[in-house]
Amino acid sequence: MSHEDFPTQNPAVVTCGLPYANGDLHIGHLRTYVGGDIYSRSLRTLGQETAFVSGSDMHGTPVAVNAEEEGVTPEEFALRHHEKYEATFPRFNIDFDNYGHTHDETNTELTQEIVRTLESEGYVYEKEIPVAYDPDADQWLPDRYVEGTCPYCGAHARGDECDEGCGRHLEPGEIENPTSVRTGNPAEYREREHKFFAVSDLQEYLQEFIDRLEGTSNAQNQPREWIEGELQDWCITRDMDWGIDYPDDDEGELVLYVWVDAPIEYIASTKQYTERVGADTFDWEAAWRDGGDIVHIIGRDIIQHHTVFWPAMLKGAGYTEPRAVMASGFITLNGKGFSTSRNRAVWADEYLDEGFHPDLLRYYLATNGGFQQDVDFSWSKFQERVNNELVGTVGNFLYRSMLFAYRNFEGTPEADLSAEVRDRIEEAIEEFEAGINDYSIRKSGNAAVRLAQFGNEYIQRNEPWKLTDEDPETAAQVIHDCVQIAKAVAVLFQPVAPDKMQALWEQLGEDGAVADVGVDAAFEAPAASFDEPEALFEKIEDERVEELNEKLAERVAATESESDESEEDADDDMEADSDLEPIADDRISFEEFQDLDLRVGEILDAEGIDGADKLAKLTVDIGVEERQIVAGIKQLHDLSELAGKKVVIVANLEKAELFGTESNGMLLAAGEQADLLTTYEDAVPGTKVQ
Repeated sequence: MSHEDFPTQNPAVVTCGLPYANGDLHIGHLRTYVGGDIYSRSLRTLGQETAFVSGSDMHGTPVAVNAEEEGVTPEEFALRHHEKYEATFPRFNIDFDNYGHTHDETNTELTQEIVRTLESEGYVYEKEIPVAYDPDADQWLPDRYVEGTCPYCGAHARGDECDEGCGRHLEPGEIENPTSVRTGNPAEYREREHKFFAVSDLQEYLQEFIDRLEGTSNAQNQPREWIEGELQDWCITRDMDWGIDYPDDDEGELVLYVWVDAPIEYIASTKQYTERVGADTFDWEAAWRDGGDIVHIIGRDIIQHHTVFWPAMLKGAGYTEPRAVMASGFITLNGKGFSTSRNRAVWADEYLDEGFHPDLLRYYLATNGGFQQDVDFSWSKFQERVNNELVGTVGNFLYRSMLFAYRNFEGTPEADLSAEVRDRIEEAIEEFEAGINDYSIRKSGNAAVRLAQFGNEYIQRNEPWKLTDEDPETAAQVIHDCVQIAKAVAVLFQPVAPDKMQALWEQLGEDGAVADVGVDAAFEAPAASFDEPEALFEKIEDERVEELNEKLAERVAATESESDESEEDADDDMEADSDLEPIADDRISFEEFQDLDLRVGEILDAEGIDGADKLAKLTVDIGVEERQIVAGIKQLHDLSELAGKKVVIVANLEKAELFGTESNGMLLAAGEQADLLTTYEDAVPGTKVQ
């Protein structure tokens, strides 16, 4: 593994967190998979040897519980969902080089081999622990077969995770007031011998690892509390039948915990890719054993698994550590969490059935906010992004310039590329490369959109339609430049919109696949002739949005009328109405409110404060001066993306010192995810909020 800028000489592996084979996919699930596909395509465009792999997570108690309710075997239940995922991803142009699953032979053999290695290296030991037991059902209760109270925050929790409170991973025996999911009766704790992975023996390694880990700042900062505190060892076995058997267990009573075999599927899937295409095309061992560049793209709810347990396993077994972890924020729907029980979701199949092209959603998910920020989806916002940016900016430039070229020159006129346009294309390539090396698919995706925006300004400024008779040579020069820009847009926007850019590539008269060319193709001379172009993007009309909103509202209302929402909403309900704090009874006077000096500010710079998990130092222009403000947004925002963002601050708050850094003001933000308050129009810094 290197820490050089991409492209490197090492083989790269890009992975996405394994979807759990336990339900249908909605567009919130697609964010990491679209992100992974865009990132892997972008690496290849840079010239990086890359494998893009994932697979379905088949094991664990939720699969076993739901299969039992349906009266089928866990394998049958999980395979049904695996096959649906395998068919759905390509429909969104998510092109895995290999998509496997954790129950196949390759993953089973690799998992048992790695566990044996950890044992032989002295990282596995046996220990007697209390395990929940249901005496009525005469059954041990691993993980989600038991529920109770989180010992850390007091919230209702599942047996392996405080999903409704602090989000901590819970070890067997930790949950308080245990209740059996099987019978609903109180459970009791009984002593039971299990296997433990001595993560604590690798604590010094993990502290060094987290300092060199690249990716999003939430993945770099969130695990520090674990790694720098008292690191607990990890129980890696469970009392159940469904899963990968613990190797060489003569009694055959224990299976491996799902979070042991799940990430090993990344290696297994890469190995299967090599077995299919040959080591000359891609060598899985060179990537996973000899220092390849491994990039994991995941949801932020599984950061600790990928930055604590997983690198410790890799280190103990002699495999390559991850170079980077990119952890995404969640997707909300009309400002609320997706709710599968209330049918408040835009399902993956539903989106396609409505006739929308997958590249439109890919663009929305990739460029609507920083990758680690939460993103809200609504049909109205979707319409706005499509109409203003894809139709109004990208599509408008491509169609008008190519149509003019076709009608006046039947293709690309003969001329040399102007220095101005060459420099601007070079700048776009640099933006694209910087986005990839900053792990920002938003920045890399916007490079092509900004180039198309320049193209619109360039053609408008030079008005070639006025020059065709008066100065045909200059007209030819301008149109040649515009076609060259269109070709560069096709190359740089292909990772985000692969189908649409392949269509553009063919309209430009180019041969082969645009996905197979590198960034240098942006400067190669365009084809001398091409046919009349067609518009690549179509506007979404207001009536269509109204129709979609009505469908969604009717579906949610129908589901709510059938039954109240289950307390165990398996998917998300991240921001359900019940989570909102009640309005305060105490009122303040208008005069008291006027005492607050609220101002519009513009963030000039943002950086994390060393040693502080949550705090960031911001330089904010408030018109009359620049202020230094400390805010707890380090793990919740991509700090590199904040420069230029308008915010609202309390300007007359008394100064404070936080973590040794002076703070002169307060940044206003909504909710636990620190959704920054900003302005609808372009208010200048210093404008008073009233």
